[in-house]
Amino acid sequence: MTSDASGRDPKSETGGGRLDWRLLPWTSPDDKPCFLSPAEGQGRLSRYADAVEAAQMDIGAEVLADAEKLLADPKARCDHLRIALQQTAKSLGDVLRVAESRGGRLPAPDPEEACQP
Repeated sequence: MTSDASGRDPKSETGGGRLDWRLLPWTSPDDKPCFLSPAEGQGRLSRYADAVEAAQMDIGAEVLADAEKLLADPKARCDHLRIALQQTAKSLGDVLRVAESRGGRLPAPDPEEACQP
């Protein structure tokens, strides 16, 4: 595992192409992204990252459902709405990190298979 703080940029190590290093669903203590080497494959840390991502997605769905209920309540107080918005923003950040990580591990599209108008 490496982070930007190590001085290495995993994206540049792939020749500027697709992200070969796995973006992990957490950051370093100084809030830098953490990456897992592709050599780690499906090891223990990779499986743990999968579990953390799944939990983040579940939490995101719960937070969204709670926020939708609160928004539908005409008696909702501003302080409750503010807390819901903070939780929603946090969950959205987590879900976007999961999407970036998973998207970075997809194979590059084959130009031959591109849709032609």
